[in-house]
Amino acid sequence: MHTAIKTVEARQILDSRGRPTIEVDISLDDGSLGRAAVPSGASTGTHEAHELRDGDPQRYWGLGVLKAAAHVNTDIARSIKGFDAMDQCGLDKRLCELDGTEQLKRLGANGILGVSIAACRAAAASRGIPLAAHIAELAGNPRQQMPLPMVNILSGGLHAGRGMDVQDFLAIPARADSIDEAIHTISLVRSAAAKVCQSRGLPTLLADEGGLSPGCASGMEALQLMCQSIEAAGLRPGEDVLIAIDVAATSLKDADGNYRLAREGKTLTSSEMVAMMREWVDNYPVVSIEDGLDEEDWTGWAELTRQLGERIQLVGDDLFTTNLKRLQTGMDGKAANGVLVKVNQNGTLSGTLDVVAHARAHRYSTIISARSGETEDAFIADLAVGTAAGQIKIGSLRTSSTVGKYNQLLRIEAAGNAPYAGTQALGIRK
Repeated sequence: MHTAIKTVEARQILDSRGRPTIEVDISLDDGSLGRAAVPSGASTGTHEAHELRDGDPQRYWGLGVLKAAAHVNTDIARSIKGFDAMDQCGLDKRLCELDGTEQLKRLGANGILGVSIAACRAAAASRGIPLAAHIAELAGNPRQQMPLPMVNILSGGLHAGRGMDVQDFLAIPARADSIDEAIHTISLVRSAAAKVCQSRGLPTLLADEGGLSPGCASGMEALQLMCQSIEAAGLRPGEDVLIAIDVAATSLKDADGNYRLAREGKTLTSSEMVAMMREWVDNYPVVSIEDGLDEEDWTGWAELTRQLGERIQLVGDDLFTTNLKRLQTGMDGKAANGVLVKVNQNGTLSGTLDVVAHARAHRYSTIISARSGETEDAFIADLAVGTAAGQIKIGSLRTSSTVGKYNQLLRIEAAGNAPYAGTQALGIRK
């Protein structure tokens, strides 16, 4: 069997924040190679697959991943040598069974995901087809699609030292007819936003994912700055460019179950958070809100969805953590209408594909997303195209770890004929 796994090798490398992460190489009997580097998040959900860290304070503040790499090089390598890399689902199932815990705590989801993706790449290389095409077949998707991007312009929260309470304000190109045109539109907004911030004497320092961190005092002030930036780019808010928001509300929850907006000096109940978001939507061209409430505030999520779910996209990130059971819980409780998909939240490629398929079958929109701690690995660009997820959230048009993924989308578009998703992918039902 020429696609049998021959060698498995893991090592510790660094992510875009200078923190350790894991990289895995897999070779097959026919000489094909696959490499994968695993991302890591700053704003993380409780129910994510477990990221195994060394805990040694003398090395990288305890954040080393040498234990996870050692598990790959020993237990995992022994278990999967000779396994057919073409059987992605079988491989991922074996990795999960070998770990034996629900959140992959024993061997570490970071090492397991590295093996899962590296095997996928090696299989695609062996077949001599593009990675996105191989993923499309794994996903049972007959038609690849270029995703609609949502791009960080202004950032706060855990991505920017809490300079703003809300984590990210993002731009969505509304009139582009290709990923090339979409990226160009966003580049105009990103550049104009930097100039507007400079003219107003606001900081233009970069946040984790390359957005600007102006330290706006409130969400309304940030939305005003977004619209000013869009207009400064010669574009029309609500016509040429739409706005998405990632509240990352789990990080705002206090011990009393309320939401502490420290920058604004306010503490809000769940109902008051919903009212605040409704005011944003009433007054600005906001079409998508992610993690508007805490990951366990199911009642609040249902109310948020009842009030705004027919008008905008409501996305669960920490709420669902790319976990099939939690996604189904949300569907049962009519919470949200979209899911953010992060491969390292799930822990395997096959598990991630299952979440995308389940969401699509139940008319939840899907957004393939990067993490705030990324590497030069552009896998999620191919994943978004191959699964026809419809949307992608990478980060801003700064730093090589984010730009590398936009460049991969440009390569895929130039090499093929996959149609561009456009704003229909937002999943807004009215």
